[in-house]
Amino acid sequence: MVIIIGTLAVALIIWYGGQKVIANLLTLGTLVAFIQYIEKFFHPISDLSEKFGILQEAIAASERIFKLLDQKPSIVSPVKPVKVKEIKGNIKFNKVWFAYNDKDYVLKDISFKLETGQSVAFVGATGSGKTSIINLLNRFYDIQKGKIFLDDIDIKRFNLQYLRKHIGIVMQDVFLFSGTILDNIRLGNKDISLERVIEASKYVNAHKFIEKLPDKYNYEVKERGQVLSVGQRQLIAFARALVFNPEILLVLDEATSSIDSEIESLIQDALGKIMKNRTTIVIAHRLSTIRNVDKIIVLSHGRIVEKGTHKQLLKLRGIYYKLYKFQYQLQT
Repeated sequence: MVIIIGTLAVALIIWYGGQKVIANLLTLGTLVAFIQYIEKFFHPISDLSEKFGILQEAIAASERIFKLLDQKPSIVSPVKPVKVKEIKGNIKFNKVWFAYNDKDYVLKDISFKLETGQSVAFVGATGSGKTSIINLLNRFYDIQKGKIFLDDIDIKRFNLQYLRKHIGIVMQDVFLFSGTILDNIRLGNKDISLERVIEASKYVNAHKFIEKLPDKYNYEVKERGQVLSVGQRQLIAFARALVFNPEILLVLDEATSSIDSEIESLIQDALGKIMKNRTTIVIAHRLSTIRNVDKIIVLSHGRIVEKGTHKQLLKLRGIYYKLYKFQYQLQT
């Protein structure tokens, strides 16, 4: 609106002043000066109008933000949480049923057990409930039926912070914040030293490419790590998980489903290292990454349909066999 009024004012001056110039009642220089005066007059008004529009948008957005901040979490720590000296990493799902909306169950009668240091891989089509397993283990959601145990203790009895402290998660879509690689690995925790970060990075094969960057560990990355490749971001995610040293439990969520071919071997080597002596749940689309896990569980429509080792499931010639054969044909 301000722009329209300003344009009309300039047009009016040109129309009126032009007549005066033709009649020799006004010089051309004076007319040009008046046009510039009008433009300078409306410039701060235009700026104020723009800032007012931004302010209105901010007010509307802040209402939604404060509404979210005012929400009370539906899942909280128990009043008297159980106290344990250490977490060994025994996991047990006992007849677990779960739905995000309390109606349509995405997990149905799920039961499995993992001993300390064992690894399991969940396989299945998109929407079969694989990622929900991880969400439930972290208590991002609570189940409708059944029990989930950690070291024979119902996870609902643990303090949430204590529970999640022992769970390291490497997600498929690695989120890197705007800042240095050092801060992204230690997530702003100043208690974690540079030496500890370097040690973890070397262990997961991330140190080599970090050392080649201009400022090494102080190299500034853009939000979401746009300047790094997918594989490099995932190596940083491995280092991030390891530096916090989840001594008993490490959870990986489709961390190797889309990587740069040239560093795939580094990813596989790092994966094997951080899985060692840790209770591990792997959710991967690439079946070649899970051949050496202790057991593989195949999910279909929220139910366990197959269970066994890589060789055992291939002999069954069921869903896992078909998935593996399909991926093998794509690779060849």
